[in-house]
Amino acid sequence: MASDLDFSPPEVPEPTFLENLLRYGLFLGAIFQLICVLAIIVPIPKSYEAEAELSEPRSAEVTRKPKTTVPSVNKRPKKETKKKR
Repeated sequence: MASDLDFSPPEVPEPTFLENLLRYGLFLGAIFQLICVLAIIVPIPKSYEAEAELSEPRSAEVTRKPKTTVPSVNKRPKKETKKKR
């Protein structure tokens, strides 16, 4: 009875090149996702934000012109006289 049991490891074929490529590609994708999630969760130090603001010119805010309302061509000016009933 004890001689009937075979405890040798099962034969597993060697993974092919595509299987290895898929395996390591999935690992790299998981690591990239973890880095992206950590970049969202971990706050940026205040010193970096201050340096970025000083080095960045604010020319976009300076050159921005206030919007002026242009009267529409289709609209007629209101009549100043009252309607007679």
